Formats: sequence, C-alpha cells, structure tokens
Amino acid sequence: MSKKSTKSSKKSKKNASYGATPAIAACQKAGIEFEVHQFPHGDDNFGEEAASWLEEHLGVEPERIFKTLIIELSGKRTGLATAVVPATGMLNLKAAAAALGASKAAMADPHEASNSTGYIPGGISPLGQRRRLPTVIDESTTLFDTVFVSGGRRGWDIELSPANLASLTDAVVADIAR
Repeated sequence: MSKKSTKSSKKSKKNASYGATPAIAACQKAGIEFEVHQFPHGDDNFGEEAASWLEEHLGVEPERIFKTLIIELSGKRTGLATAVVPATGMLNLKAAAAALGASKAAMADPHEASNSTGYIPGGISPLGQRRRLPTVIDESTTLFDTVFVSGGRRGWDIELSPANLASLTDAVVADIAR
C-alpha cells in the first residue's frame, strides 16, 4: 500500500477520494489545514505501527504520533471519555481522570468504545465521534507544529496542528502520559 497525502481546507474537496471518514469530514467542515496519511497496518499495536511507518517513510518523529484511548470515568464524573497520548508512551489513568474531574479511570470495554465513537478499535479517532466524549490531550502535543492522530480507519492518520486538535475536540490539555 502506498502513502497518500492530501492537504485540504474548507474550500477543497481533495480528500473526497478517501471516502471521507467522520474524522476527515470534521476537519473539512471546520475549514482547517490538515493532511491525511495512509499506511499498511496489522491487527494490533496500531499506534506503534503508525509511529514506525511514518518515521521510516516520512521521517516523522515518533513523539508526534498520538493514539486515541477510550476510558471509563468514575467518582465525581462518570461515563466514557477520550484520552490522546503519544503512541510510543502510556496513559496515566489517574492523571487523565483528574484532568477530566473524575476520581478514577479505567480502560473502556472495546465494544462500548466502538458503539460510542462509531469507530472500530485501532481506528478510533478523537475527531468526528458519533457522540463527542469529554477529551483530554497530553500536553506534549504543544511541543510540535503538527501532530498525527487516527483518521478514523485503521492505517489512516490525520496530521493537524495541536491547536486545531484541541479546538475540534473541545479538549482539556494536561500531563497525562507516562
């Protein structure tokens, strides 16, 4: 599978050839600058696969690739939430819970995550979710001009600015990686 990249803005229909995912549609609707990258994938470790492929083929630093995790909050605030952390790192559940005003957090059931977001595991994007979940993004995103998050399908990433990512997800930015 070859790499595909397309820059887009609200006035451009260049990403239409992708069969726009809700994540891509959300970027188009917002009129932001973004780029879609497509790469081969396996059946697990999707974030690590993306980081490895993008580094090898595009020279992208692995620290700029972020994975989307769905967590279940409990305590003061309950329900599902989205956490976005570096693909090469791990999520600090306690820090994510605190950033979202909850006492505790645990990884959500994959079936519940899929039903809530409208995406399949390995392709869950923080963008264009069926039901927008409260979102926390690791503060390391702010170190870069652009970052990569899932494009809503396995093997697709969207490159966009951290500010646009935070704005489109109405996210809290906090230190949630370990």
